[in-house]
Amino acid sequence: MISHPTKAQSGVLYVVATPIGNLADLSERAVSVLSEVDVVACEDTRHTQKLLQHLGLRKVMMSVHDHNERDRISQIAQHLTDGRSMALVSDAGTPLISDPGYPLVQALREQGFNVTPVPGPSALITALSAAGLPTDRFLFEGFLPHKAGGRRERLEPLVNETATLVFYESKHRILETLTLMAEAFGENRAACVARELTKTYESFYHGSLGSVREQLLVDDDQTKGEFVVMVAGNPEPATATAFDTDKLFRLLLAELPPKKAAAVIAELTGENKKALYQRALEIQGKA
Repeated sequence: MISHPTKAQSGVLYVVATPIGNLADLSERAVSVLSEVDVVACEDTRHTQKLLQHLGLRKVMMSVHDHNERDRISQIAQHLTDGRSMALVSDAGTPLISDPGYPLVQALREQGFNVTPVPGPSALITALSAAGLPTDRFLFEGFLPHKAGGRRERLEPLVNETATLVFYESKHRILETLTLMAEAFGENRAACVARELTKTYESFYHGSLGSVREQLLVDDDQTKGEFVVMVAGNPEPATATAFDTDKLFRLLLAELPPKKAAAVIAELTGENKKALYQRALEIQGKA
């Protein structure tokens, strides 16, 4: 087995996973890398400063977040060209997983720089490991859109997905999101919600989507914190009927408006309603 060097190498960006709650989860290798690198690029310097203080470290830090990431690429590339070593961390967990870092890592890879992962905590994997839902296949959807309409549009195409679905959600939207999921997938679809993972008040809520929402409603404290929502895949996905969709549209559009016709075909095939509506407009325009 070939192992990576134990000491931080010059000209390398290390993507370092940090604890999602429990500081004891920080790996020995992560501590070593953070101790040795010249610069720490982080989502929030104030947040990372607390971690570094806990480790007794004083480091040069650079903010890299959603609003300045692309502007930082040339500066970080110059640091690496000059032979400095750097660590990229997010506020919690593994960088790039619903966190900043993708444009930076992509650009550095294209420029030929060495990018090395230092694995560790991830809320996604931590939640799945104890959820009691199938993990042989899962689909990570990250955060849903802020507005209810956008969330419905994202959920609709997932109705017939057979893999376990995984989402991140905030305390501000958790109850509404569970309601929308129950509408999209059905009240009885199996689900598990993990809250405040690895922290003092870590909690798991199991059952159907409807019952999980009821469990969270029992106490206001249970809707506080950070959430991972996991929904079982559809055990009986609709099978697309082998027929000519355009032909069916022409028949339906003779009697129904485009939106209604699209809804009927979506119900029959499980296809995306919005895409079907656009197709209905195209067919109607050619008539």
